[in-house]
Amino acid sequence: MPGITGTKVYFTSFVLQICGELYIPVNGSPDRKGAAVVISHPMTGVKEQTSTKYAKVLSQAGFYVLTFDAGYQGESAGRPHGLEDPHQRVEDNKAAVSYMTTRHGFVDPARIGMLGICASGGYSSYAAQSDIRVRALATVSAACVGRMTRNGGLHRENNKESPDAIKGALQAAGQWRTDAINSREPEVPAMFSTDIDSIPNDADSFFKDAAAYYGSKRGKHKHSDHKVPPMSYDLMVSYDSFMFQHLISPRPLLMIAGTEAQTLHYSEAAIETAKEPKELFTVEGKNHFDLYDDLEETGPKLVEFFGKYLL
Repeated sequence: MPGITGTKVYFTSFVLQICGELYIPVNGSPDRKGAAVVISHPMTGVKEQTSTKYAKVLSQAGFYVLTFDAGYQGESAGRPHGLEDPHQRVEDNKAAVSYMTTRHGFVDPARIGMLGICASGGYSSYAAQSDIRVRALATVSAACVGRMTRNGGLHRENNKESPDAIKGALQAAGQWRTDAINSREPEVPAMFSTDIDSIPNDADSFFKDAAAYYGSKRGKHKHSDHKVPPMSYDLMVSYDSFMFQHLISPRPLLMIAGTEAQTLHYSEAAIETAKEPKELFTVEGKNHFDLYDDLEETGPKLVEFFGKYLL
């Protein structure tokens, strides 16, 4: 779908200017009566990567679609650049919905859905729990950055809080804040390496898969350097994406994950606590990052889901 492009747009989230791209339904696509989907990108990602892949599929299927860079990230405003602030990220999603309600004569405010990918599967869940304008929510490879921080990892075995992980995260955050305010211009570390050849064989499989995506033409982008200021971790440590997942009901929830994804357990647990209508859709043999650019099964599933519930 190389001919499908978005138009640059801007809107405000809290006090930050957010940069997005608005996609209109492709000529000849089904008439969805103004139905629209807001798409939120993964942690350390930008709108031009997996969000764009999904935007093109949905616009080809007749939906208006808005992708955007989170506050502090990509082309959006905010310093320090790369900051991962869960509550800013949640507000970005709500602000994106607000922006779509201003597209009078095109978008129907009663037919707006949301799609969150990776950490944004968590942020979009949190947003939908308290924003009833979101009429349907879907996630792909969802994760919770709060549990990841508290539990010292994102694998299934990281299923309880780790005092050592919490202590380490808060010490790193505090030191970085002190250095920053004292004009030491601390270096912002990369969350993971994208040089697949430099990653040891015994490295965490999640970050190996991350490098395979972000370190190749699949996901490499000049605005995505994967640098996360450590002060992000004291913002994430007390956050939880899925604690109130039941509040999404009676609006529909679809959570998609690969059977080989290290993060599958997040979707399983979130679906368990959610109320109907809900569905966990798994893609056989796929890992967390495979679903960023392999839309063979996820694309049609999302078109079906939003087509059914954004009537």
